[in-house]
Amino acid sequence: MTRQIINAFKSNPSHDELRAMDRDLRFYPSQVENPTTLSAEDVAAFNRDGYLKGIQICDEPEIIGHRAFFDEQLAKAEAAGLGSFTLSSGHLKYAKIYDLMHHRKIIARVSDLLGPEIIGLAAHYFCKLPNDGTTVSWHQDASYWPLTPSKTVTVWLAIDDADVGNGCMRFVSGSHRAGQLEFRASEASENNVLNQTVEDVEQYGSLVDDELKAGEISIHSDLLLHSSHYNESDRRRCGLTLRYCTPDVRAVPGFNWEKEGVLINCSDPSGHWGHPPRPERDFEIA
Repeated sequence: MTRQIINAFKSNPSHDELRAMDRDLRFYPSQVENPTTLSAEDVAAFNRDGYLKGIQICDEPEIIGHRAFFDEQLAKAEAAGLGSFTLSSGHLKYAKIYDLMHHRKIIARVSDLLGPEIIGLAAHYFCKLPNDGTTVSWHQDASYWPLTPSKTVTVWLAIDDADVGNGCMRFVSGSHRAGQLEFRASEASENNVLNQTVEDVEQYGSLVDDELKAGEISIHSDLLLHSSHYNESDRRRCGLTLRYCTPDVRAVPGFNWEKEGVLINCSDPSGHWGHPPRPERDFEIA
């Protein structure tokens, strides 16, 4: 892919721009009555808790292949002076990630929550290197995104084992049902990879560690409070986030988020979503 296409990728709104947007940020429970892969109890648990976890997607040989691919891309990024969190918009850059966004086992479970027609929104590696001193402060994904209404889920595929020792994600169970929560700008002392912090999160529900074995996924609502602590171990913790929404979601104009949306088992008569094709060749980091 060319440098010109890379420059056309979406931009992130500022705090002030986000606060000024007219967005519908309330939780819409799954309306799927006859799931085909998840159970009815799973769907009810997602509606109640805001997440599912520990779902095996990749067997050992498959996840070893995905890890080797990430290792290669990380080495290239580091050689170019980039950090381990910079590998974003992966479905536009790499055929392997585009294919993962369409993985039949992932799509089956997402469809059991959002319905059969979905949009693939984004793909981003979150990699904490051994003894990484960065955190991801408590936040809601929907607070960052120029999208409305709030009908988006994140699939977090564990490339490496993720546990408390190496900084796995943490959820506040049930917090998604509170709608959008007030946040403040993160302080430099937090070493936050992002830039928002929600305080006093215990009032919104119980804390749950999202420990995953490599090849497993968790799925969480875009309104669920979540975070991750430092990686205090000598082991890496890498996961690939894949974001999906329903076709009626709209991107607020001016930030190009709609250009990255891929149609999965659906049509788009309005022409809102860009529906970029599968990359013909992998992006080379300059």
